[in-house]
Amino acid sequence: MLTVAALYRFTPFPDPAELRAPLLAACNAGGVRGSILLAREGINGTIAGPREGIDAVLAHIRALPGCAEIAWKESTAPAMPFGRMKVRLKREIVTMGVADVDPTRAVGRHVEPADWNALITDEDVVVIDTRNAYEVAIGSFRGAVDPGTASFRDFPSWWRANASRFGNRRVAMFCAGGIRCEKSTSFLLQEGVAEVFHLKGGILKYLEEVPEADSLWQGGCFVFDERVSVGHGLTITGHGLCRACRRPFTAQDRAHPDFEDGVSCPACRDRFTEADRARFRERQRQVALADARGAPHFGPEAGQRPRKAKSLSKRSGPTRDQS
Repeated sequence: MLTVAALYRFTPFPDPAELRAPLLAACNAGGVRGSILLAREGINGTIAGPREGIDAVLAHIRALPGCAEIAWKESTAPAMPFGRMKVRLKREIVTMGVADVDPTRAVGRHVEPADWNALITDEDVVVIDTRNAYEVAIGSFRGAVDPGTASFRDFPSWWRANASRFGNRRVAMFCAGGIRCEKSTSFLLQEGVAEVFHLKGGILKYLEEVPEADSLWQGGCFVFDERVSVGHGLTITGHGLCRACRRPFTAQDRAHPDFEDGVSCPACRDRFTEADRARFRERQRQVALADARGAPHFGPEAGQRPRKAKSLSKRSGPTRDQS
């Protein structure tokens, strides 16, 4: 069984580029794969590997400037959920695209998972899911507002267009692992909202700590790796991932006439040309051949965008809005 660690930390990195090569080397030395983003505002990533490898990488990260107190969430996977290890340099570790939003300066009040139910059932509280529409479609908290965004970058404009709906009510926000709420709650405070809260550790921590019998969560929580989605106790839910549009699908979707493994799902059948689908079929054939040989196939990973067809919407599927 492999260990999966999801982590982030907002802390100033004056020169993130100088951190990249040593961090990548530490991951490779420990047999660790996954994706880590570095930016001037900090670090964000999900990695998987053997226990000793994960421990070595976490020790390396804790030695980075401002990361001594970094927290992370762990789960397990029966097989490696990533094809390779990537450490990338970005402008933001989670892309919102709003200047001056700084979670190290102002952020919403953290709410422990054990206290979350009491908060979100208060009639004076509006509960907002900050994740993207394809994530919300497979699971969310009962009664939460779905912004219907295709990308986290769309959240600020959605809020500005809808803020008047919520009056002066308190706002509780949540996301998969907490990082998007660090920015979205900071943004709402900047916009003048008086009381903003967010779920500490995100949905993943809630699913880990709150018993299913007491839970207000419904469905699965999308994760940006080959597990696709997890539920209570962080067990894998069985959702699949469309290799064309990178959206999760259910068993019912698999039975739909528009579903073709590796080629299309009901959400994207009309978004690609026949030439695109021919390319996807060839890719799927190569995957099947690799599986038959027992060899890994290093194609696009979960949560990554495949090469897009002209007919595909620019923001049709998962981006690296992880956590």
